[in-house]
Amino acid sequence: MKPTKALIAHASEALSDALRFSGPADQAVSRHFRNNRELGQSDRAFVAETVFGALRRRRSLAMSAQSESPYSLVLASLVRLQGLSVRSAADAVREKDLLLLERALASRTEDLPAAVQADLPDWLWERLVSEYGEPEARALAQGLLGAAPMDLRANAIKGSRDDTLAALRAAGMACEPTPYSPTGIRLAGKPAINKQPLFADGRVEVQDEGSQLLASVVAPKRGEMVVDFCAGGGGKTLALGAMMRNTGRLYAFDVSAKRLAGLDPRLARSGLSNVHPIAITTENDLRAKRLAGKIDRVLVDAPCSGFGTLRRNPDLKWRFGEKDVAELVAKQSRILAAAARLPRVGGRLVYATCSVLREEGEGIAVQFLATHPGYAQVSCAEILRSQGIALDTGPQLRLIPHLHHTDGFFAAAFERRR
Repeated sequence: MKPTKALIAHASEALSDALRFSGPADQAVSRHFRNNRELGQSDRAFVAETVFGALRRRRSLAMSAQSESPYSLVLASLVRLQGLSVRSAADAVREKDLLLLERALASRTEDLPAAVQADLPDWLWERLVSEYGEPEARALAQGLLGAAPMDLRANAIKGSRDDTLAALRAAGMACEPTPYSPTGIRLAGKPAINKQPLFADGRVEVQDEGSQLLASVVAPKRGEMVVDFCAGGGGKTLALGAMMRNTGRLYAFDVSAKRLAGLDPRLARSGLSNVHPIAITTENDLRAKRLAGKIDRVLVDAPCSGFGTLRRNPDLKWRFGEKDVAELVAKQSRILAAAARLPRVGGRLVYATCSVLREEGEGIAVQFLATHPGYAQVSCAEILRSQGIALDTGPQLRLIPHLHHTDGFFAAAFERRR
């Protein structure tokens, strides 16, 4: 759509709020919409697309516009990201801003420093180069700059994926099976899925294919006792419960009662009755300790930087710094060590993060094995192969957006031997 002065002002105001980094960018955009209810659906789509595009490309846009102001970032995004010509945008900007538009359009990306081309903070770019090598770091950074698709998980206890695909197509939605997850469905575009009867009936949940694959690494069976140790809003909890065919006992632990409360409406839609949400005070909560040595499967989807989800949450790369990551790594080790008390001998412990940083993934796994001789690593590729999932990234699961078209994830599986 062709923007107006009013829409550019709305986008600039919402971006300014997001750039305060007082909370997630999607909350800032939602807050702006609540305060400006006169905005129609297409207006909101323009504002949201502009804000998230500017956050993704903040460094290169600022360099091309020679200004870091939210208004300048919005203008630069019009010509560099949304494909508007200077002439098309002229009616919506001040005359003195035409020079900024021309300058932004003429800027050559290849002349920018590598970290600016990658639209990453210098420290994060350097970290990726040190962990992956520069060619792979460039490919990874570019993959994180794209927009993520909308993936759904078909709820197996309410119908097969094939039946759900047919129902979605009958409702006029273009969709296809995801390449790896046996329950995954990828939609074309970003339809308002929450308004669909299939969503209200609990036949589908919004969940990235990578997140679904983490549940497949846990691979719970009917009748087992399972713990989702950092359940959050419960997306993986619901996937695990469906894999258990609504049998056994599934505990959803989290230190945030508010996050767990978000599971309630999703649980009601899902039809699951084997899930038991429990808000714990710390990873060493007595209610968790009482389950020591009794659990068949434990998933630790640990708090992390979220750098694997930058396609959806581009503000994270500007909100988190090196010190924050160091604190998270220490927390991840503590949580995994606490969760390691729970599995029985022969039980499985899965550690996962939605980060592309190896220190939050492979580094934690190496440290865990070195300090927990009672555990041995199990091949994630073999676990997936046993379920007919043809995805082999080695003994540990490492999902990369530009290679696997999922969010960036890491997972390592361990078995308790003694």
